[in-house]
Amino acid sequence: MTDLEFLDHAEKLLLAVEQGCDRINDTSDADLDAQRSGGMVTIAFQNGSQIVINLQKPLHEIWLAAQSGGYHYRFDGQRWMDTKGAGEFFEALDRAASQQSGWPLSFSAKP
Repeated sequence: MTDLEFLDHAEKLLLAVEQGCDRINDTSDADLDAQRSGGMVTIAFQNGSQIVINLQKPLHEIWLAAQSGGYHYRFDGQRWMDTKGAGEFFEALDRAASQQSGWPLSFSAKP
C-alpha cells in the first residue's frame, strides 16, 4: 500500500468514527464528545474517560488507545484488522466505547 492509499483509507475510517459519534449523540443519551486534531480523534465520555484513535503514517497503521489497552490495526484491503489477530477495528471500538460509557454503543458505519 502506498502512503496515499493509506491516507485515503485512514481518512475514511476517521470520518466514519466522527459520523458514528454524531449519530450516537443524535439517537441516545450517551453524550460523546469527539474532537479531531489532524490524524487523531479523541472521544471523551461523561465519566471523564477517553478513547484516542490516531494514525501511525510510517507504519501504515491506526492505533486505538482505550481503558482496555492499546491496539494496532492495518488495512487488509477491505477492513482494518488488529495486527495481533484480535479482530476488526469497529468491533473493538464498539466494545471499548460501550464499556467506557456504560451504554451499548455501535459505530456501525464502516468505510
